[in-house]
Amino acid sequence: MNFLQKAGNFFSNLAQDRATEAIKNQFNKAFLWDGGTTQYDQNNKNYVKFGYNVNSIVYSIINQQATKTASIPFSIKRVEDESSMRKLRQIESVTKGDCTVQQSVKKLILESKAFADEVVPLPMAAPNITQTWTEFIALYKTFLKLTGNVYIYILSPEDGMNAGKPIQVYILPSHLIQIVLRDRADMLGIESPVKGYILTEGQSFVKFDAKDVIHIKYSNPNYDENGSHLYGQSPLRAALRNIESSNVAIDLNIRTLKSGGAFGFIHGTKQALTEGQASELKERLTEMNSSTELLAKIAGVSAEVAFTRLSLTSEELQPFTYLEYDENQIAKCLSWSIDDGKRGDFGGTINELRKQRITDNIQPDLELLADAINTEFLTRFKGYDKTVIVFDYSELPEMQTDIKDLVAWLKDALDRGVINRDEFRLAISYPKTGDEYNVALLLGHAH
Repeated sequence: MNFLQKAGNFFSNLAQDRATEAIKNQFNKAFLWDGGTTQYDQNNKNYVKFGYNVNSIVYSIINQQATKTASIPFSIKRVEDESSMRKLRQIESVTKGDCTVQQSVKKLILESKAFADEVVPLPMAAPNITQTWTEFIALYKTFLKLTGNVYIYILSPEDGMNAGKPIQVYILPSHLIQIVLRDRADMLGIESPVKGYILTEGQSFVKFDAKDVIHIKYSNPNYDENGSHLYGQSPLRAALRNIESSNVAIDLNIRTLKSGGAFGFIHGTKQALTEGQASELKERLTEMNSSTELLAKIAGVSAEVAFTRLSLTSEELQPFTYLEYDENQIAKCLSWSIDDGKRGDFGGTINELRKQRITDNIQPDLELLADAINTEFLTRFKGYDKTVIVFDYSELPEMQTDIKDLVAWLKDALDRGVINRDEFRLAISYPKTGDEYNVALLLGHAH
């Protein structure tokens, strides 16, 4: 069972037995949350139904992205120096993880100053009873790329000594979520126009207060006073025609294979077939097609006949050329490079392409999640003030700095007094000891 099915099953059981028509009915709407619902982008359902569920291009790309995103190691760290952390964030924002040797060393030094050495445990061992954090992050990436939105529901007690402390965290199925506006909401005011959210599944729905949901989204330029811009825009919105085109191409290919490519008319060469001859010929062709006997494929006719083809051949249609084009367009909209021998339009080696995937796709989306966790999740736990979640991309094989170049630069910087010996050791992931002999030994190995 995949992530989407698991989420769908959970919230189907959670949904109250209330008809969806009650929301749409104008009389009932006056009593429901005192406001209206924003214009819902119905294509969000199409991205899941016709994209992720049946389109192999969309599924394979997003599944690769989700798997890679969930593999990034992370930890909770306590901030010790706000100034160093801001400088660190500036470097990360500018470089997106693609650092020079000098920038890599500067990052490591800033990290040592920004964060305390203590190990801060995760406030929750798992987000909820049905998922691990790995599954949670993979589902986050899946919905973000499919719909441009992620809705994180935080379940916590309303009162008592643990009031407001999260006990379960779920990612809601974003293709089934509607934003509910406040009554007479002002889209350009100082108060949030969002009152809550409604999950609609079939004939049932569940409502959530805005304070219990973290909404992460992509930017959306489609502004209107009904609040359409409050939803993130799906990356697949611009590729919807390519999704449809590739689905049609696959369906056509299946029909062609099943029919053997034959589509046209059988007719007499010198004179028209009689109605009886035509009926008999059709019955015989049907028998031949359904029979498994080899000799059943041989038949005779009492008249001279010919076949006029009306369809184009696969060579004429070139469906695989169009499929390749659609794949490239979908990949571009999803900010993903195609791993093939020709390297596509992206250029570079395979390792450079894989590095680009991290810097242009994986890291920006995880930073969106990190910002939301730091400002709206960790702050709900006692003792987690001044803590942040940090994703470590440097441990990935494609993001490794060449150790020979690194040590050569460090040696030169050490000789010129740019860095000290402890910073040298820090840059190559050695503990700080101040032992000059060990550093000299490392430098000797570098020659």
